[in-house]
Amino acid sequence: MIIVQTPLRISFFGGGTDFPSFFMEEGGCVLSSAIDKFIFLTIKQRFDAKLRIGYTRTEMVDCIDEIQHELIREALRLTGITRGVEITTMGDIPSEGSGLGSSSTVTVGALHAMYAYLGEIVSAARLAREACAIEIETLKKPIGIQDQYIAAYGGLRFLEFKPDGEVNAERVKLSVEARRALNDNFLLFFTGVSRSSESVLSEQKNKIKERMAELREIKQMAYQARAYLEAENFDALGELMHQSWELKKRLAGGVSNGRINDMYEAARNAGAIGGKIAGAGGGGFLLLYVPYERQSRVRAALRDLQELPFRLETDGTKIIFNYRRS
Repeated sequence: MIIVQTPLRISFFGGGTDFPSFFMEEGGCVLSSAIDKFIFLTIKQRFDAKLRIGYTRTEMVDCIDEIQHELIREALRLTGITRGVEITTMGDIPSEGSGLGSSSTVTVGALHAMYAYLGEIVSAARLAREACAIEIETLKKPIGIQDQYIAAYGGLRFLEFKPDGEVNAERVKLSVEARRALNDNFLLFFTGVSRSSESVLSEQKNKIKERMAELREIKQMAYQARAYLEAENFDALGELMHQSWELKKRLAGGVSNGRINDMYEAARNAGAIGGKIAGAGGGGFLLLYVPYERQSRVRAALRDLQELPFRLETDGTKIIFNYRRS
């Protein structure tokens, strides 16, 4: 049996510039971090030739084409595993509609587990590339490429997407004290709304040509955010988050709604400097930058929402148990 732990993520700045239709012309960049909430994927050999996939439901099939979990199906196809395995996925949070990158986390984790099952060691870059190929090229998902890379690499990173397709995954260097201070200024709340990101992302993708000016500004904000981080000017980072969120809401109609706007304004009135909906928008988790001394007021203002305590995570996808029969 092999068990792989792969982190979810919070994307702070630059979302939208990781769509190939944008960065292949302009270049894109994202400031993002893995967090200490994970999806665990197990794979083990079966005694027969069947394929068993366990997630929120259970599938028992005879061939890959019958598998309905499309991410697992295509990962099996890509790695060449065709029979006789049992695969399960388990997550620390609801795996759909969270805005924390769960689909790409599953894909990266599945590939990692399957290669380990085959006895192969593969790089984070390859796992990310192949996860992008599955989701974007094979399954035609209307998504960018940031989630796959942060799930594979982990850490707090500045990801640059070059027009030639090259991706630089540079770790943002902070002292232990600065990292702790940064983490202590973030709060994360579940809005109570789980949504499919595809409709929001499809609209955003289709409007890229119309929103080039906004996307260029979002890109520049990501560079400015990295500078604020490296200077440990965290309150300025929070204010920039507010500006970026106001800009992001112009990318697609479903990014925000009246309920989310009310939550966000309540948090701002209680002392939050900035924030955003994680991921594509429309629901999932609300990330807020709140100086520590104001957090009790913000928690009181959002007392009807469930808070998810989290820390920034250093590691990307990793094998935490590996027992293979010879």
